[in-house]
Amino acid sequence: MNSASSPVRWGILGPGNIAKAFAGGVAHSRTGRLAAIATRNPGKPGLAEAFPGARIVEGYEALLCDPDIDAVYIAVPHPDHARWAIRAAEAGKHVLCEKPMGLTAFEADAMIHAARKAGTFLGEAFMYRLHPQTLKLVELVKSGIIGDIKMIKSSFGFAMPGFVPEHRLYSSELAGGGILDVGGYPVSMARLIAGAAAGQPFLEPDQVSGAAHLGQSGVDEWASAVLHFPNGIVAEVSCSISLNQDNVLRIFGSTGRIEVADFWYAGGKEGGTGKITIIRAGNGSEVIEVTESGWLYAFEVDAAGDAILAGKQEFAWPGMGWADSLGNLGVLDKWRAAVGLEYEVEKAEKRVNTISGRKLGPNGTAIAKRQIPGLPRPASVLALGFEDFRTFSSGSILLDAYYEAGGNIFDTAFVYGSGRTEALLGDWLKNRGVREQSVIIGKGAHTPVCYPDVIAKQLTQSLDRLKTDYVDIYFMHRDNPEVPIGEFVDAMDAEVKAGRIRGPFGGSNWTRERMDEAIAYADRNGRQRPGVLSNNFSLAEMLEPIWPGCITSSSDEWKAWLTARQMPNFAWSSQGRGFFTERAGRDKRDNEELVRVWYSDRNFGRRDRAIELAAKLGKSPIHVALAYVLAQPFPSIPLIGPRTLGELDDSLRALDIALSPDDLKWLDGV
Repeated sequence: MNSASSPVRWGILGPGNIAKAFAGGVAHSRTGRLAAIATRNPGKPGLAEAFPGARIVEGYEALLCDPDIDAVYIAVPHPDHARWAIRAAEAGKHVLCEKPMGLTAFEADAMIHAARKAGTFLGEAFMYRLHPQTLKLVELVKSGIIGDIKMIKSSFGFAMPGFVPEHRLYSSELAGGGILDVGGYPVSMARLIAGAAAGQPFLEPDQVSGAAHLGQSGVDEWASAVLHFPNGIVAEVSCSISLNQDNVLRIFGSTGRIEVADFWYAGGKEGGTGKITIIRAGNGSEVIEVTESGWLYAFEVDAAGDAILAGKQEFAWPGMGWADSLGNLGVLDKWRAAVGLEYEVEKAEKRVNTISGRKLGPNGTAIAKRQIPGLPRPASVLALGFEDFRTFSSGSILLDAYYEAGGNIFDTAFVYGSGRTEALLGDWLKNRGVREQSVIIGKGAHTPVCYPDVIAKQLTQSLDRLKTDYVDIYFMHRDNPEVPIGEFVDAMDAEVKAGRIRGPFGGSNWTRERMDEAIAYADRNGRQRPGVLSNNFSLAEMLEPIWPGCITSSSDEWKAWLTARQMPNFAWSSQGRGFFTERAGRDKRDNEELVRVWYSDRNFGRRDRAIELAAKLGKSPIHVALAYVLAQPFPSIPLIGPRTLGELDDSLRALDIALSPDDLKWLDGV
């Protein structure tokens, strides 16, 4: 990076119209200088005229390798935002990314993760947020000039000349349509105004519903959504690419309303006067003018430049910081889900590379491997559960990262996501070509359909979803004590003989007595012994079942049994579901589940000792809690459920904690 007194040297990826607008902003900024423009077609006519003074660079990688570039503005189509933002961060470049930051909040989170690790700036280019008119609007709302805010209505809609299938706005391959292209504007403004009314920088809706017309190319040509906020405000937002709308922001209060036309342009792209109209019931209207000579895009250039020169990694408010961008995309995700909009470019057959645009790397070494009795291949010491994901584009980000870190155990179940989780994993295994390097856990026969004949039927469906002909480990998801144990053992043993279970099987949420009985039956009758268990196990002992039928194995009696049997236990809720974080505490009783399931004097003593040890090790208590599960004197494999790359990396920090038997006793309070 050049010195703080020198301008930020900008490079632009992509030479489209938005890139030209940004270049104008740089030219009229106080902190930036346009140094280069990267394009795949450097011979295209008019580039020198459109980007005066900028070097024309062939290829985006070349720009990222250029030592004379400090920051890049990403102006390529939506599906390429994540790839180039991540690669730019890896190259040490600061990034201002045209909206939307990513196709989903999951993509944006991956981009933020890369910037956080690189120590670089990343911002989303909602230019209106940095214009003084926006700040004036927030001040008016906070002043109470129209009373208490009740409702917000806003649109951003225009009509293309006609259906043009090759145009990016109509292309499902390029994530076209209105929601991602312009829907983010009214959504971000609604969240900003709702936040201002609540005295916060922004506010997230607690309800999102949506509707849309999906045209012949599959993208949304016009769409609307309703957002309900915790403070009672309701926002109606709409967008379109095939329909002209009035494009007026309306804020309704108890004593009047505020109207702003085309709020995202403020006074104009090249400066001018913006108008905020205040209409009071029975008192006429008042127009507040906001005159600025500065160019619209120069405000975001300087806000980014100020952050970069100050060593900050995100925009200062009212610019959109990371949490703001994630929240905005989270709303767009829900809007899209409500209308059933998945772009072609998001589907498994198109997502052949990782989020960075590269092929999946080798199974790494950050997560160590171990041998589990009955498994032919080494298995990672951590198993990944991921039932929260519903789309391939979101789930593959975490699956790729876990695999490249060395993870290879994937925990699925027939009931997770009504089969979506198994289907997602099956797509990923096929797409990435790593089935034979992976250990797949299948689970079936969940209550209330917990019967022997269900095992084969559900396994058939699971294997079809998983796109494989076998699982490596199989658990009955629950037990049914009314059924003789031998019938369950026979049903699972039959699947072993059929080659559909090619490793150990056992029970999830089974008692010691039933496991002992099952093992004895198998030994007497020449069946494969049940050889694995999947019960709750953590440093904090579960006092009451989290869900009906759940079994904890954290008691002293269970530990002795597991050790004597050397029974592998795949421990769910291995970190106490938040008990070892700041969400819990003797004086914090707002979370009913935490209080009911984990709060006891003995557990708080364990938590106190985990906090004490974590402070000595420079770790967090949850790292100590995970290390505790890993260090047991029997094969103990924690199931982890990170939702983000940051959470995955955080879990891996526990792997370098080596706890001795004495450490375990001390943590237990023995």
